[in-house]
Amino acid sequence: MRNRKPLFALVMVLSLFPVGPGSAQEPKPVRVGVLGLDNYQAIAFTQLFNDPKAMGPLAGLRVVAAFAAPASEDIPESVSSLPKWKADIVKFDVKLVDSVDDLLRACDAVMIMSLDGRKHLEQATPVLKAGKRLFIGRPLAATMKDAVAILSLAEDTKTPCWSSSQHRFSPGFIGMRNHPEVGKVMGCEVYGGCPTEPGHAELFWHAVHGVETLFTIMGPGCESVICTSTPSAELVTGTWKDGRIGTFRGIKKGAIKYSAMVFGDKGISTAGVYGHGVPVKGVVPTNDKYMGYEGIAIEMAKFFKGGPAPVTAAETLEIFAFMEAAHESKRQKGAAVRVTDILEKTRKIP
Repeated sequence: MRNRKPLFALVMVLSLFPVGPGSAQEPKPVRVGVLGLDNYQAIAFTQLFNDPKAMGPLAGLRVVAAFAAPASEDIPESVSSLPKWKADIVKFDVKLVDSVDDLLRACDAVMIMSLDGRKHLEQATPVLKAGKRLFIGRPLAATMKDAVAILSLAEDTKTPCWSSSQHRFSPGFIGMRNHPEVGKVMGCEVYGGCPTEPGHAELFWHAVHGVETLFTIMGPGCESVICTSTPSAELVTGTWKDGRIGTFRGIKKGAIKYSAMVFGDKGISTAGVYGHGVPVKGVVPTNDKYMGYEGIAIEMAKFFKGGPAPVTAAETLEIFAFMEAAHESKRQKGAAVRVTDILEKTRKIP
């Protein structure tokens, strides 16, 4: 009888390797749930994450379920947007569920997209207690007290959570930190729109995008704030601990654009405009790739896959304390208000 051991050994070796198309198991995508559908960002992020051609960080996750929380009846945009985006999201093979509990059972991570910041603490609470990684779209909250409460709960439950404006990750803004023609940032003047909504602290509703741009370029470390207010603009001036000065001009009337002037130890330059790249020799590109929501979506994708939050809770709280200090300065007719005083005062509120 012939020795069949070599043949048997060969069969065993070959069995260790997958054969045929589709035999190799790909890792399961991270399942993302959407809480709130009255905000276009819910559609923008779903489109990016569920794109079958997604590559790099955007690959490997999928929005699988969404809960359409009721619209906020006192916010017209919420009322008009909810039915539109609710109808659109199912086009990306997303299942509509009937409750937050159903959403949590269906997903690994959550993004809160409700327009109304007044709802975010209530919406975030079950998500954080369930230990699901959480991203909260701007505004993080409608009040400073709620902003502190959300991030404190994330810390208590040890659940990774963050919030950011999409403006932070626009190449023409974040690229000004170490711009070769500017060098070390010595100061910055940011400008952008400043519409308000009665249910939210004045700067929290929309001006937060411009204020976050200011912190993106300057970094954290603001010590005190002064606010000058007129019917046409809010001018908020912050003094950083190292003596640098940064300002935000919130435009209420007139033409509205989103950009900045950056002052450095090597030069002075305008920043890029939202969605586009950094200027070169003072020329702002507008024919390059428009990033829009893609910049922040990349950071969200890395976070949902287990990466660290790209914006710390401490910096986010400083941004909101900066805006609350501006509100207090306005109430005090332009007096300087310390950012740390706002944080300490808020933490003492039961």
